Amino acid sequence: MMQPKPFPSEPGILAFHKRCEEFYPADAVDAPIEQQRKWYDALCAEFDAPLPEGLTRHDEMVGDRIPIRRYRPADIATQTRVFYIHGGGFVVGSLESHDAICAEIAHAARAELVSIDYRLAPEHVWPAAFDDCFEVLTRLLADGRPLVIVGDSAGGNLAAGIVLKAKAEAITGIVGQVLIYPGLGGDLTSGSYAEMAEAPGLSTTDVLYYREVLKAPPENAFAHPLKAADLSGVPSAYITSAHFDPLRDDAAVYAQRLIAAGVNVTYRDEPQMIHAWLRARHMSEGARQGFLHLCRAVSVLAGTL
Repeated sequence: MMQPKPFPSEPGILAFHKRCEEFYPADAVDAPIEQQRKWYDALCAEFDAPLPEGLTRHDEMVGDRIPIRRYRPADIATQTRVFYIHGGGFVVGSLESHDAICAEIAHAARAELVSIDYRLAPEHVWPAAFDDCFEVLTRLLADGRPLVIVGDSAGGNLAAGIVLKAKAEAITGIVGQVLIYPGLGGDLTSGSYAEMAEAPGLSTTDVLYYREVLKAPPENAFAHPLKAADLSGVPSAYITSAHFDPLRDDAAVYAQRLIAAGVNVTYRDEPQMIHAWLRARHMSEGARQGFLHLCRAVSVLAGTL
């Protein structure tokens, strides 16, 4: 007897998933890269939201080649900045795709936020995106202001990885890391990768596809943070996962390993959520609650709560 596919029951997240499927089909990874990006951009536009009142944005370049966007909310209550790294499987996503999400986090945390438009695969395989993120990280830390690093999905991978490299190079100033349903290099044949292999929104086959496109060395801990031998001394972390997501155990196991290494960690699994629930924050009660907890965590790490 075939097991039923794992599926949440919350009406809001089911409506979100249905709308996503209309813009970004389940077999999207089989399409050409440019088509994937067009679908993703249309999907992101569908879930756009008005910017918080008084917030300003400014685009600039780092090193004359890496686009970044600075968000300044009307009320800034800290010198600590937030560095946001978007998801999209290392293949899709841009400054535009996560624009409203970044604006709302900046507003909620009352902190300046900087997002990055790193190079995408397959045109630029590993370590291009990683190097771009690390370059922006070092530039942001250069003026001595503390930094909280936030990333979702592929961005959560990049956030965890650059934190590990900063530790290896004895770079100080990172006061927190926030990892949202991150992919951290777990075993694709066991745990949630098996249990949630056909979860809505992201399958284990999709995760394999994105890994193969990125071409990161399998044993490199900066590319696969779960491979890190020593996690002691890294900044405090807030890690959140979606229950119906093959990446769930990556988040849970990394949180456990950080705690075992003496790191201050808050871990939260969203019981009714699917991958990419961040985008559902205005139509799903579970996603709204998850986003409130996320913003509270960023605020605590940034010192505004």
